[in-house]
Amino acid sequence: MTSMLNRVTEAWTKAWGAGETEAFERLVAPDYVRQSKTGPEGLAQVVEQIQESHRAFSDFQVTVLRALEDENLVAIHWETAGKHTGDFMGVPPTGRTVTVQGASFISHQDGVITSESVVWDPREMLSSMSIWHLGDQRSPRRKVQNNAN
Repeated sequence: MTSMLNRVTEAWTKAWGAGETEAFERLVAPDYVRQSKTGPEGLAQVVEQIQESHRAFSDFQVTVLRALEDENLVAIHWETAGKHTGDFMGVPPTGRTVTVQGASFISHQDGVITSESVVWDPREMLSSMSIWHLGDQRSPRRKVQNNAN
């Protein structure tokens, strides 16, 4: 029997990496919810995000850098890369190669995925598009003047 780590990682990779969302859809519970910075999302919203990513980035690739399982939780450290050739999140195509890393924490029970929490930094994506520079963002040092006599 295939472990849940293998089943989840394979379905997740097929969905995000190849756009084959059916593999992921077959493995999720009817009440599946994904939590992200923007709030809770259902399966239909996640499928739309996958499709949007594949429309906006040619040569879209997903690499699982690390995957671990602990009881009913699978953690996937991932990296995506693709050429920005279509509109994405209101940003017109830049033609630049975009690379982003993040992590998904996927809970499962009785052989199905029940929920997912995803973390990634959108600033990394914007930096790859050269939309926003992630250089030194520290505040300039202020000179402190001592007026004590």
